[in-house]
Amino acid sequence: MSDTGREPTATDARTATGTPIGLILAAGAGTRLGLGPKALVHTRGATLVEHGVDALLRGGCSEVAVVTGAGADQVDRVLAGASRVRVVRNTEWRAGMGGSLRLGLEAIGPGHDVLISPVDRPGLRAEEVARVIAAHRPEQITAAAHRTGTDRLRRGHPVLLAARWTAAAAAAAHAEVGARDLLRAQREIVQLVDCSDLDDGADLDDPAGLWRLDGGLGPRT
Repeated sequence: MSDTGREPTATDARTATGTPIGLILAAGAGTRLGLGPKALVHTRGATLVEHGVDALLRGGCSEVAVVTGAGADQVDRVLAGASRVRVVRNTEWRAGMGGSLRLGLEAIGPGHDVLISPVDRPGLRAEEVARVIAAHRPEQITAAAHRTGTDRLRRGHPVLLAARWTAAAAAAAHAEVGARDLLRAQREIVQLVDCSDLDDGADLDDPAGLWRLDGGLGPRT
């Protein structure tokens, strides 16, 4: 929440530390889930990649870069004509998420704060994006976090990297490891923003999570 007691808006987010560029990692084939590329999985009347783009733009990002791989031609068609969206194709997507993160950050280039989210976050909302951006401080790293069953905050997505950290994140990314190694090495400057009231932060990894596609976005009881 903001100091005024209301939920931060996209305007609050933009005035806090400038306007970040969004980056959605959407190259995976979704093998474990079994429904084809996750970017193209439908929920609540649209694909996951469309929901992700909408959340990042309405939450305060100036534009969104989407890294595609599996099903890239279909994702291109889904996003064709979308305003403030650019697609970056990762032809080596089978090598893992690390390459997609590196390619996306390189495409965005230096000098920009970048807010990163995987495409398989069906619970991601614009309010969560705006909250992370509004809490962000210059030169730091800010991440959404969600409470576990033990009431401990677990770091999740989206993650907002200040411009000074994007090159380091790209250099550290490899195989299936994205920014995780960087976040661990710089944990002292990683600010966690509690978003447990908005969703539980879970990714859509396997068939056990398919209930999330029906709009069940909070913790399952």
